[in-house]
Amino acid sequence: MTNIQEISTYAQENAEKLGIKKFDIYGSIVDSTSVQVDEGEPKQVKASSRSGVTVRVWNEENTMGVTSTTDVDPLGLELALKTAYEASFFGVKENVPDFSPEATIPIPDRHQKKVPQAPVSELIEKLLVAEKELLAAHTAIKGVPYNGLSQSDIDRFYLNSDGALRTESHSAASVYLYSKTEEENKKPRSGGAYRVKESLADLDIAGCIKETAEKTISHLNYEKIKTGKYRVVFSPEAFLSLLGAFSNLFNAQSILDNQSLSKPEDIGKQIASPLISVYDDALHPANIGAETFDGEGTPTRQVSLIEKGILTNFLHSAGTAKRLNARPTGNASIGAKVSVSPNFYHVFAAEEAEEKFSLETAENVILIDELQALHAGVKSLQGSFSLPFDGWLVNKGEKTSIESATVAGDFLELLKSIVYVEKEVELTPGGVCPRIWVNELSITGD
Repeated sequence: MTNIQEISTYAQENAEKLGIKKFDIYGSIVDSTSVQVDEGEPKQVKASSRSGVTVRVWNEENTMGVTSTTDVDPLGLELALKTAYEASFFGVKENVPDFSPEATIPIPDRHQKKVPQAPVSELIEKLLVAEKELLAAHTAIKGVPYNGLSQSDIDRFYLNSDGALRTESHSAASVYLYSKTEEENKKPRSGGAYRVKESLADLDIAGCIKETAEKTISHLNYEKIKTGKYRVVFSPEAFLSLLGAFSNLFNAQSILDNQSLSKPEDIGKQIASPLISVYDDALHPANIGAETFDGEGTPTRQVSLIEKGILTNFLHSAGTAKRLNARPTGNASIGAKVSVSPNFYHVFAAEEAEEKFSLETAENVILIDELQALHAGVKSLQGSFSLPFDGWLVNKGEKTSIESATVAGDFLELLKSIVYVEKEVELTPGGVCPRIWVNELSITGD
């Protein structure tokens, strides 16, 4: 990566030459390698180096222009600054984005570092072994149609004309396996798992194989389910995917755009069962490759969103924080418009439940493993959802796979209907979360 200090010097010199007094630059470079296999042969090998730099410039009238480039040499930066300056005269005049007031606050060093990338041949070999082991796990498993093993190095930086200068680097490796069955006179069944770690050497590929095989095999003996109301247990991944689909609940930009289930005055309102707390915690120890600052240079931090069922905070950029008289939370991405998004959810039990539940003793509960068609089955502004899912009917510890079914409900009602939050959390792509028990939801069978 080009030295951040050099980029800063180029930018300052070119800005001075162009008479630009106020600007900022955010950039990232991702070097990644990924492989896929199919029936014992490499299917796809990809290596890429993606870079992007976003330059924002404010003119004398305090309107702002934005441009993006992949070129960070002196000539490229000069052109980007010039283009952004010209665009600034066509910028919005109301609620103009500004520097984050926290862009120059020192950030503690988290000692992140990049690890050497493994050769592509090693990635292919490990994934071929994983595919072979999955196929050998059960005679019904006939293929692993979706799989991937990847590693990446990420460099990020932010600087502005007020002296802010931030940079960080880290590495990540991940594996994804999804196997499928074929049996005579039976529908194909499937199951998948995912793992992530800082390096390929530390990646739990064996655990991923085991979980994928167990899930797939558990779906072989399936049955239809009667339509009705059931007590539902969401797996960590299923609950977080639903929470992500309704993330406008916490998004300050969505609230200001009237595209949210929340209003500014909802802070302090009970929106969920007192048994649950939800944080956005970019710096959680389980978050591989945690980012210490956002696109505006604001330090990321732990943000309490729901505390014992009470809505306590929204996620902010510098602009939304100013408009709603709050602090920026480190959740901004810059571009033509500043956007706000969650970093890494941490869901946990807020207090002891009066009654504890267990899949070993519960009768006729639905365990939802994975929700599907979230892009089509969620009405995020109405709060409603109707989604197909993979899961089991569980009766005193005995799991029977459900042939096909749909779960439907209202998300805010679901939050209030939580009757138990288990203690043990699991790591998923979206955060850490335990299994969540909901009193009653509508299940539509075949």
